[in-house]
Amino acid sequence: MSPSFRKALSRLGAAAFWLLLWALLAARVGQELLLPSPPQVLLALLRLAGGADFWLTVSASILRVLGGLLAGCVLGLLLAFLTAASPIAHALISPLMTLVKSTPVASFIILALVWLGRGTVPLLITGLIVLPVVWANVSAGIAAQDIKLRELAQVYRLSRARVFRCLTVPTVLPHFRAALRSALGLGWKAGIAAEVLTVPPYSIGRRIYESKLYLETTELFAWTLTVILLSLLIERLLLRLLAGHGRRGEGGHA
Repeated sequence: MSPSFRKALSRLGAAAFWLLLWALLAARVGQELLLPSPPQVLLALLRLAGGADFWLTVSASILRVLGGLLAGCVLGLLLAFLTAASPIAHALISPLMTLVKSTPVASFIILALVWLGRGTVPLLITGLIVLPVVWANVSAGIAAQDIKLRELAQVYRLSRARVFRCLTVPTVLPHFRAALRSALGLGWKAGIAAEVLTVPPYSIGRRIYESKLYLETTELFAWTLTVILLSLLIERLLLRLLAGHGRRGEGGHA
């Protein structure tokens, strides 16, 4: 039995255990309003997915979160290289990153709701949550570059572009990939939380809020399951994309 197959089997076994426990608890409670069973939630999800409104809602939320993710990643990368090159910039920006990381998400959401439109707040919140994670990890990757290799590149008078492509990118990319793995989950949850509080039209957060408001517990579970599945799917796709880029870069370097 291969290690990958054993790992997949272990994950399936763990998932089956928790699903069984959920089903037993739901049967014990005996009230769909308090705790729906897995089949009830799955049927509700399939019923929701059968309508065009579901896909419009999902698409709008994905665009908001991915927009915030992209903005946070780009700004985090730029600030990481800026602070690595300038001690003054590092002294100014480092406390700001600590402040952003330490402030409760709800505080940012409420403040942003005062200043911005409802549809913009989830995008901003996602970017703010992603920003310090990307900045910290990429900064660590820049600091981890081999000084001797950089000195050797200077001796051979390699161009900055070639040094960046052959030395900086391979060193920083694993740190960026780790940052993205953490930032995806955090940013996705923060973006949906912002939607719950701001209830913009065509958003998963709005549907979660309405399900809670009208005591539609089964639909609440179905939308929550949707959030989880989308988070896992987006994470797998983006990390696979980055892994493929890294392999192409290594092949080109070789």
